[in-house]
Amino acid sequence: MTSLSPYAAIILGVVLALWLGAAVWALAVGRRMRQEGTQAQGKLERLATLLASAPAAPIIVHPDGRLEAADRLAKWLGKARVPNFVSELTAPDGGLEPEDAAALALEIASAQRAGKSFSLPVRGTGSSRLLLVRGAPAGPGLATSGGVVLWVFDATESQAEIQSLKGHVEQLREALEALAGLVEAAPFPMWHRTPDFRLSLVNSAYVRAVDGENAAEVIANGVELVEVAGGVTPQAAAAQAVAEDQPIDRMVPATIDGARRTMRVVDVPLGAAGVAGYAVDQHELEQARVEHRRLETAQRDLLDRLSAGVARFGPDRALRFWNQPFISLFGLRQEELTDAPLFERVLDQMRDARRLPEHRDFPAWRAERRNWFLSPDPQEENWLLQDGTHLRVYAQPLPDGGLLLIFEDRTEQVQLSSARDTLLRVRTATFDTLFESIGVFSADGRLQMWNSRFRSVWGAPEELLASHPRIDDLMRAVQAKLAKPQQSTLVRELVRAATVERKQRGGHVGFADGRIFEFAAIPLPDGNALFTMLDVTDSRRVEQILRDRNEALEQADQVKTAFVTNMSYELRTPLTTISGFAEMMSAGYAGELSDSAKDYVDGILQSTARLSSLIDNVLDLTQGEVGTLPLDRAPVELAKVAQTCLERLLPEATAKGIDLAITLKDSLGTVQGDARRIGQAIDQLLENAIRYCGQGARILLHGDGDQNSARIVVSDNGPGIPPARQKALFDAAARADQARNGGKPGIGLPLARQLVEAHDGTLDLVSQPGQGTMATIALPRG
Repeated sequence: MTSLSPYAAIILGVVLALWLGAAVWALAVGRRMRQEGTQAQGKLERLATLLASAPAAPIIVHPDGRLEAADRLAKWLGKARVPNFVSELTAPDGGLEPEDAAALALEIASAQRAGKSFSLPVRGTGSSRLLLVRGAPAGPGLATSGGVVLWVFDATESQAEIQSLKGHVEQLREALEALAGLVEAAPFPMWHRTPDFRLSLVNSAYVRAVDGENAAEVIANGVELVEVAGGVTPQAAAAQAVAEDQPIDRMVPATIDGARRTMRVVDVPLGAAGVAGYAVDQHELEQARVEHRRLETAQRDLLDRLSAGVARFGPDRALRFWNQPFISLFGLRQEELTDAPLFERVLDQMRDARRLPEHRDFPAWRAERRNWFLSPDPQEENWLLQDGTHLRVYAQPLPDGGLLLIFEDRTEQVQLSSARDTLLRVRTATFDTLFESIGVFSADGRLQMWNSRFRSVWGAPEELLASHPRIDDLMRAVQAKLAKPQQSTLVRELVRAATVERKQRGGHVGFADGRIFEFAAIPLPDGNALFTMLDVTDSRRVEQILRDRNEALEQADQVKTAFVTNMSYELRTPLTTISGFAEMMSAGYAGELSDSAKDYVDGILQSTARLSSLIDNVLDLTQGEVGTLPLDRAPVELAKVAQTCLERLLPEATAKGIDLAITLKDSLGTVQGDARRIGQAIDQLLENAIRYCGQGARILLHGDGDQNSARIVVSDNGPGIPPARQKALFDAAARADQARNGGKPGIGLPLARQLVEAHDGTLDLVSQPGQGTMATIALPRG
């Protein structure tokens, strides 16, 4: 056996080591390549699966027209197999619409020549499926130069969605244009701010409000509509709206058209789109609100001053307002109403105060009144309370859902109405039973009312009167009743004068049956005229009788006056003879008389003097009654006249034991008159006092005066005169009757009054039984 050299052994070892290393390396490389192949195969399978599940089917078009395509393309084209060449795909029977097939052939050819991409929608023949073909030049790894890669998408659903989105976008565009037009046409300023709060859009109203030339200028210059209010700028307000993510509403002042206005500014956040805003002029509204509050205050004051009770309830049926008459009318307490009680509770309080009508089912009655809040029309009722109070209740629903109640106390009106109805019934009954014939004519001359006497006097049928005829027609129908038918014209004229001229006229008319009527037409306050007729036939006859009797009495009075005058003169002749012979006998012409004879002669003289005075008084009284009493007019010193009268009657008073005193003041003075007649009046008063006063009585003659008149008073402390007799003291006829009945005759007081009144003076007498009598003469200075 041949042995190797060491050098050969080393070389062999090295070769073996290298061979072993190479084997190991080859084994490692093979294992790694196997792993990479397995990974590539898996990746290929995954890519094939991904490609099969992709929404697009790939097609590789080689330069020679050969096609490599996915199997599902045949399904999309409605073919049994995939076309092998482009000519088959673009042929008329290739599964595409002819126009789409021709367009696809041109696009593929263009992509092969020019290498440009394209996108083309195509439809299958007789199919609703829409295919979107996207083409591009193929890369070097897919095909040689001139190859094209086509991606075919089934765009049926996406295209429908795209069309829908296009329609929606169109609607949004139209809505946006309409909104923009609306914003532009808005009568108040509107604007839009970008997210950095700069103006990006303003409308024409904004431009006009800031006196800008156009929107572009306003936006470029950032002209703000409102000023800084309360330290808040417009941009700060917009930022606040964005921060709070809600609209910000504020009232700020602004200068518009040179005038200060109050604007309501609203900033509305739009998210990423920025902030929109608008401003509404609130100046008139604020003024209206102020005016409304002022009117509401005035209305409250007015309602509080009304005599009617007023209560207002809100939409929640709570009491919001009441006036003082409401509290007084229903006996409510102020503290019970301050808590705004509900409508039902207020009715309960009224019922507790016994100020509601009695009802058997009060809850049902209260529920019916609660429906007043829902009633579309006002409600009105009349309440009769237990104490007899009549209330008119007016319920007015308010626009805000509340209720206004007005309570009017009509008790007095109801009582007056009842009294009026009673008076009307009484008037009607009285009117119909009057003895007078009465008719009422309206302003147009028509008969409105009449009584039964009117109908019977004229003899007019009821049907004629019921038709309310005019006065002309009525007179034509009844003029035959008149003695002189032409007098019907007089009646018509009287009614016309009363209704048209508002003048009262009267007259009389004779009827054919001999009756005589006095009539009058009287204007009434309401424009009508009252026509009255009174049968004066009997009164005319009585009047004639009385006239004849008066003439006879006047003749008898003249005879009486002449008789009294003649008798006065006739009586004076024998009286003068008697007194003359008595004076001669008293003077001793017939010889000396015995003492008893002298007494007889003195009695004759006193009696004749007394009789002469009575005759003069009767003559003066008669002349005073007929106004023929002679008087002289000259200055009269009343003190001298009064003193003379006192001295003349002093002996008679002394003889009866009567104290006759006199007190005359310097103010008595003088008057214009007849001294004898004045003295005669004083004598009558003094004589009357002496005649009726007993022994021990006192009579005072007092005189005083002023610059206008003089006064003479005769007073005594005698028995006085009963009131029943005082009325007849100055009546001469009554005094004569008293004398005939056994009383003390006398015409002194009637004569004294006539004498004083002849001087334009007055004579008054005051007397009380047991306290004396006082007679006062007052004479004017003139």
